[in-house]
Amino acid sequence: MEAVFGKSTCINSWMQLVRKVRWNFPGLETEERIEEHEQTVLKFMNKKQALCVKSQGTIIGVLLFSRSKNMICCLAVDPEHRRQGIASILLRKVLNELDVSREITVSTFRENDEKGIAARALYRKFGFQEGELTEEFGYPNQVFVLHP
Repeated sequence: MEAVFGKSTCINSWMQLVRKVRWNFPGLETEERIEEHEQTVLKFMNKKQALCVKSQGTIIGVLLFSRSKNMICCLAVDPEHRRQGIASILLRKVLNELDVSREITVSTFRENDEKGIAARALYRKFGFQEGELTEEFGYPNQVFVLHP
């Protein structure tokens, strides 16, 4: 499996995955928010800042990133395909796309949040360190930083 740039032709498969994991992402609670997110994904795709992993033509992992902010914006893996290295494949690819001579950031769940156990372990494995506590969409988060 490999991470490739997402294309607008695969937006339906991308959004099927988003709908499958929306419970794990604050800010995607309503259909209106999902539709807004779809437009955001399309913008990221047009800028070549959207990565995905496919299995038999279906998207099973996604990652959005910003080159200008040098950050990972969103990472999700289909629950049926977790613990298969898909998130690591996406992270390796994005680290080749971002400027590793500058800090790279990602916002994830706080330490005692059950939703964040796997994500925090993954980012630590790649050398990210805990940063400031934040809040996104009214949900408590923490920034992780990969220092140059």
